[in-house]
Amino acid sequence: MAILEWERNHMNHKNNTRDTVFIALFAVLIGVCAWISIPTAIPFTMQTFGVFFALNFLGGKKGTVCVCIYLLLGLIGIPVYANGTAGIGILFGTTGGYMIGWIFSGLSVWILETLLGRKIWAQSVCMLVGLWVCYGFGTAWFMAVYARTAGAIGLWAA
Repeated sequence: MAILEWERNHMNHKNNTRDTVFIALFAVLIGVCAWISIPTAIPFTMQTFGVFFALNFLGGKKGTVCVCIYLLLGLIGIPVYANGTAGIGILFGTTGGYMIGWIFSGLSVWILETLLGRKIWAQSVCMLVGLWVCYGFGTAWFMAVYARTAGAIGLWAA
């Protein structure tokens, strides 16, 4: 009996280590995706691809943890955001709502995975809903911050 208990604890430790390594690797991947950028008024980067790749590979729960770690890395000053930027000013600026929206995307994916499972069709639904959540939150944030700094802006213009 004691051997089975030891083996069960040992396997959980291996899984925890593996999960931690994957979460860290995907946080780095999101940071690398941030360097791939098309300069426009709102930078178009591959970060969102990295986030959703992490959510799909790791699942909603671990993917959300990964996104939070990535955002915290930039928040403490490590230049992992788009164009090598970092800091609270970026996270709470006009484009920060999309980045914060990734957390809500992850949470929505996590909830939907719990309800629908991880079948291919369910993952497609999860990713689509997560993307809507991200862009909805980000656009609303952009409109609010832009209105404070430069004046009101319409939904279509945003």
